[in-house]
Amino acid sequence: MAEQIAQIRFDSNPAFQNRKPRIANRTGWSRREFLKATALTGSSALLGLTSNTHAADPAPETTKIALAQSPALCTAPQIVAEELLRGEGFTDIQYLRTGSAELYKTVASGQAQLGMGVTLRFILDVDAGAPTVLLTGVHVGCYELFGVGTVRSVNNLKNKTVSVPGLHSGAHALLASMAAYVGLNPAKDIKWVVHPFAESMRLLADGKIDAFMGFPPEPQELRAKKIGHVIVNTVTDRPWSQYFCCSLAGNREFVRRNPSATKRAVRAILKANSICAAEPERVARLLKEKGYVTELDYARQSITQIPYGKWRDLDSEDTVRFYSLRLYEAGLIKSSPQKIISQGTAWQFLREIRKELKT
Repeated sequence: MAEQIAQIRFDSNPAFQNRKPRIANRTGWSRREFLKATALTGSSALLGLTSNTHAADPAPETTKIALAQSPALCTAPQIVAEELLRGEGFTDIQYLRTGSAELYKTVASGQAQLGMGVTLRFILDVDAGAPTVLLTGVHVGCYELFGVGTVRSVNNLKNKTVSVPGLHSGAHALLASMAAYVGLNPAKDIKWVVHPFAESMRLLADGKIDAFMGFPPEPQELRAKKIGHVIVNTVTDRPWSQYFCCSLAGNREFVRRNPSATKRAVRAILKANSICAAEPERVARLLKEKGYVTELDYARQSITQIPYGKWRDLDSEDTVRFYSLRLYEAGLIKSSPQKIISQGTAWQFLREIRKELKT
């Protein structure tokens, strides 16, 4: 296994209330204007896809779909995709609001057919035998590691106290992978404590923990309140900036039984991804109007900073291979990267959609 590693190149269903659009600031769209624009089949320049990409596809095997929706701001493409899913033939679209930890169980159980979440967390599930398959990477760069005092690098975490929302959570898996990558033993060299995100930020401000891995809107809030300093920013810092931190996954049985519906859903979410990259201000306003965020500034910062457009350039399979190796090194999984890829991925839909991109 060591030789193989050395050969790898590292370099809920909410009902939303329709409100009257506010026109005080014309830099944003009202919800009606936004949804009308995203649903237009002629908006290929914005979406980066040809206007008739789905014309030759079979009709979806089912017109009902449920999406597991976490509170993380970085999952904006899934929310934006609602009207695009309607354009793909879905008439009954449910968003099952879950906590970050429950999202993965909701997809594995089939209660939700698809869901966006942390790539490493999905890999942990596949290793444990969950009937989950990764379908596409969505974006990089939502996580940031904050520290206080003398903690200025991942190496400095040795014998330090680090807060995560749960062991084997996405934050824990990513930070354990980072620690193993620089030669630390995450199980022995780091003192892990479990706290909710809000409590972790308070403890960091009080100097009672040494580091905290946050995702939107936590990093934006920490910066606004001048709490701690950034140790790792996965938007800019290699190698983490080269791999999808968040991916779209599906329930294996749903994907097997409904290939056309799956492809159409993946396409809608990737179109929405392009919209988030092109129109972050308008997406932030849409999220606030739909009740997903209360702080518009944090949402605007998050969506602007996350490079959603990289889904076109980066390799989803390479991401799964890279993170599987990191998790293996950290002692968090037992499966080889190739086993994770063969049992827990379904890239055929992404490959077909990539061919539909304009040249």
